[in-house]
Amino acid sequence: MEERSTPRAQWLRGVLDMCLLALMAEAPVYGYEMTVQLAKAGLDVADGSIYPALARLRKRELVEIERRSGDGGPARTYYRPSEAGMQMLRSWSLDWSAFATSIGSIIKQTPREES
Repeated sequence: MEERSTPRAQWLRGVLDMCLLALMAEAPVYGYEMTVQLAKAGLDVADGSIYPALARLRKRELVEIERRSGDGGPARTYYRPSEAGMQMLRSWSLDWSAFATSIGSIIKQTPREES
């Protein structure tokens, strides 16, 4: 039997950039805090996945950064979507809604086990 978390991990890899942009759209946020917010939403993502995704978004100029002093600790890098990032988030959100609706309509047709 295939491990249950495998499909979920693959799905998350496919939508991680969208999720990160959505978190930043609420307010500027630093990397570790994004990990915490994703976990609260039931999506366990390792720091090792967050930072490469943030680097990808930055390379594509979809995010802007701001360095802030870290309350007695090292400075933190806060991320927020650029204007292009907000446009991409809106586009991805529409695409995601249509995709999720399509998948949902197929899954509804799947016979359920009877209790």
